[in-house]
Amino acid sequence: MNPVTLKASEVLENKTGFCYAKSHLLAAFLRANRIPSGLCYQRLSVYKNGPPFCLHGLNAVFLPRIGWYRIDARGNREGIYAQFDPPAEQLAFTVKLKGEADLPEIWPEPLSIIVNTLSKYKKHEDVLSNLPDISLIL
Repeated sequence: MNPVTLKASEVLENKTGFCYAKSHLLAAFLRANRIPSGLCYQRLSVYKNGPPFCLHGLNAVFLPRIGWYRIDARGNREGIYAQFDPPAEQLAFTVKLKGEADLPEIWPEPLSIIVNTLSKYKKHEDVLSNLPDISLIL
């Protein structure tokens, strides 16, 4: 939905956001409660059948008895069932196709390609037509 949001405060104010912005909000909530957290990404097929690909924004939270544990703030709907059930990880999406990847890094700040995309486009439709991606050597 419009407007396109980037910052946690914008997601709260407008009650909308792409997965990236929702992960920014979750990281802000966790950090405000002194829970170590970061941002993670998956590279997924846009249409679930190969190229084109785009990044999907996630979070990681540090759980003392488990270590870093990935969680997904995007929300569930029919066919998507992300859960918080440590130590088992159940994200909204799983990597299945050649070209898809779980990126192992945990970032303290959003990737610049995410910030640039969400800052450049003001309409939801424009972001959908220009979803951020990175090249991988697989």
